[in-house]
Amino acid sequence: MKTLYRMTLAAGLCAAASASHAVGPRPAPAPQKQVLTVGYVKVGHLSPIIFVADDLKACNVEVKPVEFVRYADARTALLSGSVDVSGIGPADLAIALAQGSQKLVGLSGVASSPKYLVTRKGIKMDDWKDLAGKRIGIAPGSAVWFQWAAMLAEKGVPYNTFTAVNIQGGGTAFVQSLQRGDVDAVALWEPFESQLVADGTAFFAKNLEYSQSKAVGAELGLLASTRDALRDKREAVKCFLWAYKNAEEGLAKDPEAFAQAYSKYTGLPLNVTRESAKLIKLGGVLDLEQLRRQAKTFNELGVIPKDVSGQIDTVWDEGLLKEVM
Repeated sequence: MKTLYRMTLAAGLCAAASASHAVGPRPAPAPQKQVLTVGYVKVGHLSPIIFVADDLKACNVEVKPVEFVRYADARTALLSGSVDVSGIGPADLAIALAQGSQKLVGLSGVASSPKYLVTRKGIKMDDWKDLAGKRIGIAPGSAVWFQWAAMLAEKGVPYNTFTAVNIQGGGTAFVQSLQRGDVDAVALWEPFESQLVADGTAFFAKNLEYSQSKAVGAELGLLASTRDALRDKREAVKCFLWAYKNAEEGLAKDPEAFAQAYSKYTGLPLNVTRESAKLIKLGGVLDLEQLRRQAKTFNELGVIPKDVSGQIDTVWDEGLLKEVM
């Protein structure tokens, strides 16, 4: 993972990432050198994170990177205190609260995108009624699953309309399952959605868009910190958030730069990341009201044992974001 920080990106990428009009000036350096342990979840919409190390160095902050494949692993690491900041799933604040922990604090959303059921070529999937009898690959408890289940509930589609096939592991397992014909469609995440479409295995069933439920919405993730890091390393966390938002803004304005950064971050070919970058809109869309609706719905769906919608404001703090914008 250390090599990630030593990558020399094309000059155009660097210019795109550092060009900024909405974020404020770089925060002042910390009076004493600090070490910030940063979780790197390898999903494309978090690719602005590859630009933060140099800015943090200018803030007198040394970055210690830790790589994760899943949001759930990053959440566990934050709860244990083994990382200071990381990307996590939109549901993770409510999950941690339901487990009795207030150690996580959400700082900002990161991106949104439409979500279409990725369907194997030759399978009819024109309407919600076409789910009947199909085998749908899902990752139970994942951020995408929350979006999927919430939309089904709002559409009045019984969950037993189809056969839910639980697929363990990362996105590659979903890709292989669809390619083998083990399932007819998958509720998946980028870049694996676009990978399946780009290689001709599948198509986006655009009449089955499931990111726009009132309960869950289109947010793809969050930047979160431990409460201890916010207290003890506030200058470092602030600089991290500034650096991330600065890079995010630059990439959001330049789809090709985003696709290239995405490719560098995930190791995927540009023909895949270019397609994925067409779908993803960098910049968070989540707010406190949405978090409350999510928490309530997660309880109603049986994902978390109690309704923590009335407590979610205690683990959502946009104060630092307002300071750097």
